[in-house]
Amino acid sequence: MPAMDTLVTTQWLSEHLGEPDLVVLDCSVLVLPDEQTGFRLENGAASYAEGHIPTAGFADLMGPLSAADSQLSFSVPSPENFAAAMGALGVGDNTRVVLYDSSNSAWAARVWWMLRWIGFDRAALLDGGLTAWKAEGRPLSTEPSALPARKLSVALRPELIIDRDQVRAAMADENVTLIDALSPGHYRGEFTMYDRPGHIPGAINLPLQSLISESGHFRSQDDLGAM
Repeated sequence: MPAMDTLVTTQWLSEHLGEPDLVVLDCSVLVLPDEQTGFRLENGAASYAEGHIPTAGFADLMGPLSAADSQLSFSVPSPENFAAAMGALGVGDNTRVVLYDSSNSAWAARVWWMLRWIGFDRAALLDGGLTAWKAEGRPLSTEPSALPARKLSVALRPELIIDRDQVRAAMADENVTLIDALSPGHYRGEFTMYDRPGHIPGAINLPLQSLISESGHFRSQDDLGAM
């Protein structure tokens, strides 16, 4: 089956909601202030329950969509475990998927990327995410998703993930550019979400937020090409 476009608009989603092969997933992770650490991460289940795009399920990146046996947050699960978790959310070999979150699409993009990693191409990001959907006055629901579980096959693309040794090799390769997509302050080590501040030596900083326009939508190809 053909792949979907990488981005879909809120209008497109509004017109296609409820189609039997369309799975919509809220992938939100919340970044909340914390007096001791500055901020903390929390899955978006509570905000999902308060209101989400109708028919959407909740994709828990701090739960089944991360490796349960890793000491590191957001470690990628095995391909088989990830496929099973997505299948439990109603994603199958013959479905289409639209992913969104409540911030800048970073969390939704992570799920999109992992789907590509296991060979699934019929997924798209909602341009502007939940923020755009709400700003346009589109409906919200508090009803949980009722999609049946489906089987999602794995046709792994191992080249989409590299390990620590490959990163170390890339650091010494002038033909490879390492990109740190976190904020400038995080890149400079002014604060950190991890054990140590700073960035991988040699990495350049291209913050995710710089790819997003003031309206919350992804910048145009021309704008991105000029960066």
